[in-house]
Amino acid sequence: MASISIENIIKEFSGNKVLADLSLHIPDGAFYTLLGPSGCGKTTLLRCIAGFYETDGGRLLFDADDMTHVPTHRRDIGMVFQDYALFPDKTVFDNVAYGLRARGVAKPEIKQRVKQAIESVGLSNLAERYPAQMSGGQRQRVALARALVIRPRVLLMDEPLSNLDAKMRTQMRDVILDLVQEAHITTVFVTHDQEEALAMSDKIAIMDRGRIAQLGTPEDLYGMPVNAYVADFIGSANVIPVPVEPAQTPATAYYKLSGRRLEGVRAGERFDADNGILVARPEELSLLAPDPVAPNAVPGSVLRRQYLGFKTTYRIRLQDGPEIRVDQGKGHQTIDPHPGDSVQVLFPAQSRIISA
Repeated sequence: MASISIENIIKEFSGNKVLADLSLHIPDGAFYTLLGPSGCGKTTLLRCIAGFYETDGGRLLFDADDMTHVPTHRRDIGMVFQDYALFPDKTVFDNVAYGLRARGVAKPEIKQRVKQAIESVGLSNLAERYPAQMSGGQRQRVALARALVIRPRVLLMDEPLSNLDAKMRTQMRDVILDLVQEAHITTVFVTHDQEEALAMSDKIAIMDRGRIAQLGTPEDLYGMPVNAYVADFIGSANVIPVPVEPAQTPATAYYKLSGRRLEGVRAGERFDADNGILVARPEELSLLAPDPVAPNAVPGSVLRRQYLGFKTTYRIRLQDGPEIRVDQGKGHQTIDPHPGDSVQVLFPAQSRIISA
């Protein structure tokens, strides 16, 4: 096992800087996720850690060992790919045993370790099957067993669940977490799926154009985004530009929306007038009757209502303002309006105002 230290890594392709002086420390045994849209640099960073790409600057260390120019096969990593990358002509047993054989491990030990690895992913009765005879979830379990059986210092996973259906993805999340926690192995997980990242990670690095936009726990990123990009990418958020009054107190911010003066929480940065962004999660908002006028509420009208069982989602057009989404949990609705109805949208005084 090992910690990972990424120090000022640079990676360019044809003069285009895909990783821009990026630094990140991942403690020993931690589960870190690189999250972001296509083209943000997350897979490039993972491939630099793996040694598939030679970096154009900076250093990479496993513990105190400089791995910057060490070839992939000497980095002692386990890798799980999006497309499984199993050998189609080898059985489950032989696929899992491949890395041990390549390392010259004795046959009796190979047999023992492969058997344990296959049992750990729940495939004991499929050891003699070939990949073509297995489901996507089973093949991904084989790929995970193959990566872990070599007892690597670091486990790298490149969108390993993206080819599975929704139910299987949820099941495989638990399998992965159980195995890596039992092995206490440092894991770097790449995904564009925010739900996966929130559910699995100790910390998440949200990437934007080759840089880390914000690093934090799932709770930090969801509750305290540092900018509109992070707020919009983690969870669903109503992100609304608003004029902000000059600071009266360090924490409180007053802003204007639909002609009304509302109170929110300042994100700790200095604001100028007309230079704020309101971040309001749909589930934090409430719908009220149009009268009487309520404090910290804004008038609007319902454009769409969608009943989803555990919640009802409303699309609201604010008066002289943008469209927003409001989610009302089952049993927590004060009113249940329909398209065309007038309402007030209550913005809690804890709504976050960040600098534009």
